Amino acid sequence: MKKAGLIIFSICVTSVSVWAQDEGEEGEKGFKKENLFTGGSITLSFFNGQTIIGANPVFGYKLAKWVDAGLALNFLYNQSRDYYEFDDRVKQTVIGPGVFTRLYPIKFLFVQAQFEHNFNTVKYIPRPGSIYYTEDKVKVDANSLLVGGGFAQGRQPGSNSFFYFSVLVDVLKNVNSPYVNVDYDPVTSGQRVTMVPIIRAGVNIGLFEGKYK
Repeated sequence: MKKAGLIIFSICVTSVSVWAQDEGEEGEKGFKKENLFTGGSITLSFFNGQTIIGANPVFGYKLAKWVDAGLALNFLYNQSRDYYEFDDRVKQTVIGPGVFTRLYPIKFLFVQAQFEHNFNTVKYIPRPGSIYYTEDKVKVDANSLLVGGGFAQGRQPGSNSFFYFSVLVDVLKNVNSPYVNVDYDPVTSGQRVTMVPIIRAGVNIGLFEGKYK
C-alpha cells in the first residue's frame, strides 16, 4: 500500500509538471502574482469511536486553468477509544508541513493528492481502574498521503476565490498516522489499521486578483 501511495503521488507531480508546461507554451509565460492564493480548510471526522478536529492553512499557485499546487501546514487533534481495552483513550496532537496538488477535470470538481510529514504527541489514558495498562506519553512522526476529491463552488475563469468541500483518505496507512483507526488484539498482539474518511470544508482566496475577465 505504501508503494501504491507513492506511485500515485509521483504520477500527480509528473502530471502537474507536464500540464503546466503545456499551459505555458499555449498562454502567457512567467510568474503572475494574480495566480497566488491562500486560504485553507477545517477538518472534522467522526468514525468508529474516533474524533478528528483540525485546520489546514495553505499557500499556493495556479499553475494552469486546471492545476493548483502549493504548501500546507497541518494542525490536528485526534482522539480514539477502545484502543487496548474497552473505554480507554488515545489522544494525538499533530503538527506538520505538507505539499498538495489539485487537478480540475471539470471547473467545479477536483481530485487531490496531499503529502504530509506530521509530528505527533500521543498520550494513552487507560480506562478507570485498569490493572493491565498505565498512562503513557510518546512522540512519534509519520508520513501521510491523502488522496481523494471534492467539489468547488464559485470557481470560475479569472478568479482564484471559491469555497470547496473534499473527502480524503490516507493511503499509506502508517500506524502512527492521525488519519487511521488502529484496532489492537491483546490476545494475538496484532494490529489492524483502517483508513478514516477525512472531511474538509474550506476556502480558496486569490491574493492579487484583478477585475474579473
